[in-house]
Amino acid sequence: MSKISKFFKGGGSAASKGRGGPSPQEALARLRETEEMLSKKQEYLETRIQRELAVARQHGTKNKRAALQALKRKKRYEKQLSQIDGTLSTIEFQREALENSHTNTEVLKNMGYAAQAMKKVHENMDLNKIDDLMQDITEQQDVAQEISDAIS
Repeated sequence: MSKISKFFKGGGSAASKGRGGPSPQEALARLRETEEMLSKKQEYLETRIQRELAVARQHGTKNKRAALQALKRKKRYEKQLSQIDGTLSTIEFQREALENSHTNTEVLKNMGYAAQAMKKVHENMDLNKIDDLMQDITEQQDVAQEISDAIS
């Protein structure tokens, strides 16, 4: 099955169909494939436009009808090229939005992991024990200061 028919018929992996939609990586890959295909089509149309322009110049005033037909084809190709430019812009915007969403999701997931790790670290800590420990440390620092003052 060709890439284009897969794209329009939704020919994806069985895993993506079972979950209700493609993964961000699958969607990004498809968008990139579509961008590549449209870029190739752009190049093709640009060469066709140049060819038709050359044909029109070649016929010039000698064969006006052939020159006019070449200019009409050129205009048609330019219209297709313009449509492809708009489609490419839309796809690029969608791809960037998907990439940003995927990045945000990963950041949020990692922040959740960090929060769980902090919770686990703080599990064994009791505020009363910490207060007592801080008071003991302050008392010991005071004792050390008194000893230091007595020595000097």
